[in-house]
Amino acid sequence: MKLSELGFDPKFSEEFARLGDAALEPARVAIEHRGAYEVWTASGPRTVTLRGRLAHEAVDRLALPVVGDWVAIDPSGAAIVALLPRRGCLARQASGTRAEVQPIAANLDTVMVVTAPGDLNPRRLERYFAAIWDGGAAPVVVLNKADTADADALLATLGPLAAGVPALALSALTGVGVSALARWLAPGKTVALVGSSGVGKTTLLNRLTEGARATSAVREHDQRGRHTTTRRELVILAGGAILVDTPGMRELATWAADDGVADTFADVTALAASCRFRDCGHDGEPGCAIAEAISSGDLDPARLHSMRKLERELAFQARRHDPVAQAAQRKLWKARTKSLRMRDRDGKRDE
Repeated sequence: MKLSELGFDPKFSEEFARLGDAALEPARVAIEHRGAYEVWTASGPRTVTLRGRLAHEAVDRLALPVVGDWVAIDPSGAAIVALLPRRGCLARQASGTRAEVQPIAANLDTVMVVTAPGDLNPRRLERYFAAIWDGGAAPVVVLNKADTADADALLATLGPLAAGVPALALSALTGVGVSALARWLAPGKTVALVGSSGVGKTTLLNRLTEGARATSAVREHDQRGRHTTTRRELVILAGGAILVDTPGMRELATWAADDGVADTFADVTALAASCRFRDCGHDGEPGCAIAEAISSGDLDPARLHSMRKLERELAFQARRHDPVAQAAQRKLWKARTKSLRMRDRDGKRDE
């Protein structure tokens, strides 16, 4: 297979040439195992390990290869020796209490957010959009199981949420509407499927790959899927597109999506630019364009609330990773606590 068919374009070729080692071979990470990787090369698939130095110098998971990455391998030692610069990486906050990033996939062109009737959650979609745009890809909303509900009415409820984001309805089970995805599945393009468990991602992948993969039925008692995708991996479609299937994600905890938030809430930020005061807090200040839009019904107040919530989460994540920010936050809370104590003490004196 030609490397160009795997997404190896002139930019990646240039980055690989900069390594200056003719003994190395470019490869794309297809599957990540514990302690090993399956990669695609011009000569076929190979199983390789990660050279110790590369693993030792990694400051976090983002510095290690993930599905979709282009790497340089040493064929003689069957090892990854270098990670080529990415165009972007879809990532989220790892589960648990530790501040740790969890990369999902790298070098994506499009990310299809698959949802379904009963799972269509605007606030969750906003989180997906923020992470996708921040990861360098373009989002598309795919409403699956359209044969079980009024799909047009459901898509209409998205309103400004999906402004500029393509949204379409289909049925992966029956195949109706699936052909509309072809515009994003061009040869050499990398597309990821994300969404909650049970929305039919694996069924959609089966449809796109002509049933070559297995899926499980949806449970009757809660309509959740016994999803069979347990790892991320690349799949080459018959038309030449490269698809990344991912395990179901009920929640997408934000990581570092400042640019993604601005893109996701472009309608809110555009209104904010029209406020009378540049530092308007949108909390009742005179001349607040956002307050006026909410009052007139042109802006859903839930949009502003959701944007603020994401911004607070991002600020929290930044403090968790920045010692200076952490120290400043502790200093701020210490000053506030001292101020409250002084006020209480002065109040008792006045009694």
